[in-house]
Amino acid sequence: MDRFIYTAMTGANAAIQRQSVLATNLANVSTPGFRSELSTFRSVPLEGEGASTRVFALETTAGYTDTPGPAQSTGNPLDAMAKGGAWFAVQGLDGVEAYTRAGAMNVSTEGVLVNAQGLPMLDDSGAPLNIPANAKPSIGTDGTVTAKVAGQAAAVVGRLKLATPEPEQRLSRGEDGLFRLADGTPMPADATARMESGVLEGSNVNAVEAMVGMIQAARQFEMQMKLLQNAEANDKTAAHLLGLS
Repeated sequence: MDRFIYTAMTGANAAIQRQSVLATNLANVSTPGFRSELSTFRSVPLEGEGASTRVFALETTAGYTDTPGPAQSTGNPLDAMAKGGAWFAVQGLDGVEAYTRAGAMNVSTEGVLVNAQGLPMLDDSGAPLNIPANAKPSIGTDGTVTAKVAGQAAAVVGRLKLATPEPEQRLSRGEDGLFRLADGTPMPADATARMESGVLEGSNVNAVEAMVGMIQAARQFEMQMKLLQNAEANDKTAAHLLGLS
């Protein structure tokens, strides 16, 4: 009986974990550049005494959906959307280069071009981009950043680093929401990558699909809990019958 209880418990736990992943996706349905996280159930054979057909249910993260989100026009010259499979390079809080599809930028009080979280945007050499004081920056389709001070000609201050992973490479999401290669090495700048200014890429989360998934996960959890309740009832019945003998 205890084996049945633990098997049902793993199913309930996996349903809770899936619910958490789907809730995170739904909470980020309006987050620019957000990539929907994938989740899947998998069965793990139980080693030990008993039939080899007994398995535990586990929830695992299979990565993320790489489908681009919808384009959202903002008219802000410091908003940008990377085209194709390109990613913007930023400097994470740990000082290591990381990647994001969120292209909302602004100039910090220190004169550094940063993203919406205040992380420095990197140029094609991997260094932060500095904007001259009192300059009005703009970004070209190839990522070239120019700054114009009133009464002076516009000057190029650098080029945003746009990186495109190879087909065999797969980026993984960190706890900070940024993406990196599995081995942590930085990707080279892609000179052919292009972007569009005045536009932001929206989240690729399908709100309806996420809500339906949450309903399914809730029903799965309820079913596992009913199995636990049945196990408890069977245990009480067995104990009562043994007490009569």
